[in-house]
This record gives sequence, C-alpha cells and structure tokens, in this order.
Amino acid sequence: MNTSLPELEAHRLKSLPKAEVHLHLEGCFEAATIAQWAKTEGLALPRPQEDLFKFSGLADFLGFLDLACGLACTTERLVALSYGLCQRLADNGTGYADVIFNPTHWHAWHGRLGAMLDAMDAGFKAAEQDGLPRVGVCVSLLRTQSADAAIELVDALRALRHPRVVALSVDGNEAIAGRTGPRFAEAFRRAGDAGLRRTVHAGESSGPEGVWDAVNVLGADRIDHGVRAIEDAALVRMLVDRQIPLGICPTSNLVLGVYPSILDHPIERLRSAGVRVSVNTDDPALLGASLIGEYALCRRTFGWTDAMTKSVARTSIDASFASSDVKAQLLAALKDW
Repeated sequence: MNTSLPELEAHRLKSLPKAEVHLHLEGCFEAATIAQWAKTEGLALPRPQEDLFKFSGLADFLGFLDLACGLACTTERLVALSYGLCQRLADNGTGYADVIFNPTHWHAWHGRLGAMLDAMDAGFKAAEQDGLPRVGVCVSLLRTQSADAAIELVDALRALRHPRVVALSVDGNEAIAGRTGPRFAEAFRRAGDAGLRRTVHAGESSGPEGVWDAVNVLGADRIDHGVRAIEDAALVRMLVDRQIPLGICPTSNLVLGVYPSILDHPIERLRSAGVRVSVNTDDPALLGASLIGEYALCRRTFGWTDAMTKSVARTSIDASFASSDVKAQLLAALKDW
C-alpha cells in the first residue's frame, strides 16, 4: 500500500474494484533484485543501486530494460518475477491485469517463446492458487522490428495457442522508429484472425498520427498511452464515437518527459471530452508508481469525485481483456464501492 497517502484514502482506493490494462512485466524488477542477480552473474550495473532507476529519458529507460531482462535468464527467476507482479497487483487492490511483455528484451529466452510463456504461466498460476489476481498476457512487438519478424512472432503465437496469451501489442520509441503502422498491419491482421485482441502503444513519443494509425491501420481494440490525441480535435471525436479506450499512465508520462507537470497532463481533458480513460502504472517498480497512487494523484489534481473515480475504474474493467466471468465479478463489486 502507498504509505505516502493518508491511511484512510489509501484503504479506500485499495478497496476500489479495478483492473490494470497497461503494465509491463519488464517494469516490475525491484532494484535489489537486479543488483543481486547482477552480482551473481558478475555483471557491473550502470549506476549505483540507489540511483539505478534514475533515467535520463525514454531511450535510456528502454536500454535499461534490456539489461534487467537479460538477468532473468533462468526459469526460477522468471517464475519469481511473475509471482511478484501478482503480489504487487494485490497490494493495490487490482482484480485483474493485462500484462505486456516484449520477447526482444529477454535475450536469454530468444528462440524459446513457448518455454518463456510456460515459465511466466507457472508464476501466475502459483499466484492465482494463493488467491492473488488473475493475469492475461499481451505479447508485444518492438517498433523497430521488421514486418517479417512481426509476422513470424504472430505465426508462432498462432501455433502455440497458449491459454495465457490474450493479445498482440506493439511498443517502443515512436520518435526514433518513425511511422511503423503499415509495417505491422499484416501481423496485426493475422493476430485478429486468430482471435487475439490488439493493443497498441501510440501517442506518447509520437503525436496524434500514431493514434490514427493504431486505429485505422492496426485495428487496435485499445490504445496504450494515447495522451497526445488531445492535440487533434478530430481524433478525440473519433475516439469518443468509436469508444476506443486509452490506457493512460500519468506518472510514466511525467518521469519520461512527455509532460512537464501533472497540471499539464491531458487525462482530465480527455475524460471530460468523453474519451474512455483508465489509469495505469506502465513500469511501476522502475518509475516509482503504484495504481493506488495514480488514482490519488488524479483525484487530488483534477478533483475527481467518487463517481468519476468509479467511472474510470469501470473503464479499466470494461477495456481489459479479462474473461466475461472475471469482468462480471469486478463490475458487481464496483457497484457497492
């Protein structure tokens, strides 16, 4: 629980039935864990442990992900990381999460996608058996991959048909990669044909054009970030008309320099315009975020009432890729909050 919040407020927000739809497994490494594994592997860290998560920007952050994920080189470590993620969810009162992971960051597991999914699944299953929240997995392309590599990944997912996998995603630095929607259109089409949902990082380091492509070219069911849609009134209207939800991560956007302060953040302008928004942590351990803290930040900054808070929580549940049974349970509980 977020100890920086008043105890009563933290308790109320923990009790709020909600889902999290924008959360990366790569962002759930604790600094102490990374330091311990690096020492075991004889690997020098780029900074002292106490400064490990002080990033100069998105490029530095993404590079660090490769280092951290490279340390999760055994089944036991990946099981422990997956279980720990579920503990983090429970600590925030999260009832379900769509968890994103990008195979390109996990060098020790290259060419072993099935084995990696099985190791993650073992951690998630153990957590669920201990009463911790259920998790679905969104397997993500890296924005700099080729079209052929993207199709290869999707075809592998179609062959595996792993029950833990619920969606295809794409993430990475839009500003460096440029426009990539057309490159991945065929991969996303195949994913949709195979029954996978589609979620796309867009409108973070790119402007509104990335969100347009996510919807019109990739057929996104949900947008991860999407905040820079606010810069295009026609895009905002389209998101409202089609009821396409945005998985927004306020603290992430501040730490990584998308906006200079929470007062400049557009989540409330998007919400009040009728866009379906949820709040999420993105990479909670690395960015110092908690889901309780994200709700509290928005309530404090934008004056969200209990009714507004419940509405955002409802969007998080509706926008998730949870089963209909899990959604029904969470929505029923939300009515009584």
